Amino acid sequence: MGARCSKFSFCWFHSHLKPSVLESSDLENGGKSDRNAFPSFTEFSFEQLRAATSGFSSDNIVSEHGEKAPNVVYKGKLDNDRWIAVKRFNRLAWPDSRQFLEEARTVGSLRSERLANLIGCCCEAEERLLVAEFMPHETLAKHLFHRESQPMKWAMRLRVALYLAQALEYCGSKGRALYHDLNAYRILFDKDGNPRLSCFGLMKNSRDGKSYSTNLAFTPPEYLRTGRVTPESVVYSFGTLLLDLLSGKHIPPSHALDLIRGKNFLMLMDSALEGHFSKDDGTELVRLASRCLQYEARERPNAKSLVTALMSLQKETEVPSYVLMGIREETASSTLPLSLTPFGEACLRMDLTAIHEILEKIGYKDDEGIANELSFQMWTNQMQETLNSKKHGDAAFRAKDFATAIDCYTQFIDGGTMVSPTVYARRCLSYLMSDMPQEALGDAMQAQVVSPDWSTASYLQAACLFSLGMETDAQETLKDGTHLEAKRNKN
Repeated sequence: MGARCSKFSFCWFHSHLKPSVLESSDLENGGKSDRNAFPSFTEFSFEQLRAATSGFSSDNIVSEHGEKAPNVVYKGKLDNDRWIAVKRFNRLAWPDSRQFLEEARTVGSLRSERLANLIGCCCEAEERLLVAEFMPHETLAKHLFHRESQPMKWAMRLRVALYLAQALEYCGSKGRALYHDLNAYRILFDKDGNPRLSCFGLMKNSRDGKSYSTNLAFTPPEYLRTGRVTPESVVYSFGTLLLDLLSGKHIPPSHALDLIRGKNFLMLMDSALEGHFSKDDGTELVRLASRCLQYEARERPNAKSLVTALMSLQKETEVPSYVLMGIREETASSTLPLSLTPFGEACLRMDLTAIHEILEKIGYKDDEGIANELSFQMWTNQMQETLNSKKHGDAAFRAKDFATAIDCYTQFIDGGTMVSPTVYARRCLSYLMSDMPQEALGDAMQAQVVSPDWSTASYLQAACLFSLGMETDAQETLKDGTHLEAKRNKN
């Protein structure tokens, strides 16, 4: 079943992809095709929100600053099973209840796929709470500065920049051009892996519209003079976010500008991106950042021009964000009704290092075809050359030189004198390590064609499908591999 399922899935993947980059005109009300996707603004009771957050349990805190912050964000669940984010202010933040309600209703009237939209509020006695759509995949800061797995891909960083610019353009078109403390913690990722701008930064606080930044090193120059935020100040903050995306670090703008002026902009680039972006793209993004960071506010670009500039830089626009982010599709089941082997567990976790160790350990003992071939006398130069290609590929595979392994294994396969499912399996993993999941899936399927009862081939298909974001098919193929391995162990 695994090979048939994967072939179907592979075709489905190509035929069902939708462009991920929408024009700004499509963003209002959720895009032209889904105008009723967002809930209307609601005034909740305090008891509703207390129940939704399990009594504002510390276990439900999702903000970066914890319980002692001036305001805390909690994860909650309403009676209709809708997940929400609830921001609870301290008692002194909004003394004027009318101002709070007016601000919340105004921000709550905005609806865009580029925002984590405000869907409600609560104003009872001294309690002031905001309710927004819940974004399950954390903040840009977490993915850039505190990453635990693969670095964010260049195409995804460009998409974050565009979507953020589109969010700011949309807000400006609705009369909400001011955004307070725009930073990497304000950008969240929804269930599909798409970046969204938190609506909380659109709320003017009760102190005459002033915004109090926590780190003056990243504050627009004019803020230090006036203590106020302007639309141009927001663009300056956008420039600091471009630096974050370029470098994978939070670099003070003054330091970055010194590097840019000294023509050392490549020193800004995240070393994990080396070889994965063109110099022209990097140059253009640095140029755009430097324009946003101009000392004179009037010399900075506006949001509309930022959208235009970033639109032309987009890469892999047909690939969904959850694939670029390495996030599994939300619609899939997260549990398996079976006990997984170490190989299955490694594939479920997409732990490519563990998969490599397992493939190295099992070697060619399951590969009867190549073992039989090797038992014969090597009577032709062509066969000797083919076997040398395999030998060099194996050495590169052990050394984790996956580009060389791909080249050598390709020479072996193209030689056509022998068929080895293990070579296909090893080239499959080499493709996965090289961020080429579609090619990897082709090899995993070919390995199963050669050896239909080989569980390794099914396991690798599952890893490839997980990498492509096709959770449901991956889970089914993982089950196939588990059943094949159990059947073999019984024999």
